[in-house]
Amino acid sequence: MIQLFHLFKNFGPNAALRDIDLRVSRGEFVLITGPSGAGKTTLLRLIFGAEKPTSGQILINSINLNRLGRASLDLLRRRIGFVFQDFKLLPKKTVFENVALALEVTGERGSIVRKKTHQSLRRVDLAQKEKAYPLSLSGGEQQRVAIARAIVKDPLILLADEPTGNLDADLTRDIITLFKNIHVKGTTIVVATHNQELFEHSGQRTVVLKRGKIVAEK
Repeated sequence: MIQLFHLFKNFGPNAALRDIDLRVSRGEFVLITGPSGAGKTTLLRLIFGAEKPTSGQILINSINLNRLGRASLDLLRRRIGFVFQDFKLLPKKTVFENVALALEVTGERGSIVRKKTHQSLRRVDLAQKEKAYPLSLSGGEQQRVAIARAIVKDPLILLADEPTGNLDADLTRDIITLFKNIHVKGTTIVVATHNQELFEHSGQRTVVLKRGKIVAEK
């Protein structure tokens, strides 16, 4: 599903990622962990196609990102959900409108947008909040809206960058449970987190980054 070959990413003279080789199979749940500045966010952004590698190859579902034009890359990214640490919700749009927007920008029919948005909000237990605005929600609720927006397109892959970084312990457990439930449905999930202990004893495959290199895998 995801294949990275000898991946390097530089920002000016600074190396963010160095010689990354990684394979994530269809339906896997993988943790990318390591200290701040290890390269976790950069790695996810490369997989998503938001950044281009300095060198190396990225294959998503056997498609080489380096060979895609802008239009083809945009089509592929529709099959990848991305959950951001800071939620990135539009404060002047309702919960429903924030989630629906992910479908509307693809030109989906209104009836399909409404159906899938309702379904997605039910999956994250927020159907009762669809008319609320993001700033009226708790941090955990805002993160669940962000997750609903990421999964409304039925993505093949779900990427999450420090999805519990701004949440307390109880809300963190709720979000972790939600990701596990999404994974059970067959979605390939890659979560970047500095806190490996969140998924301790969960049996998830863990890849450890340090200074842009994979230093361990377990």
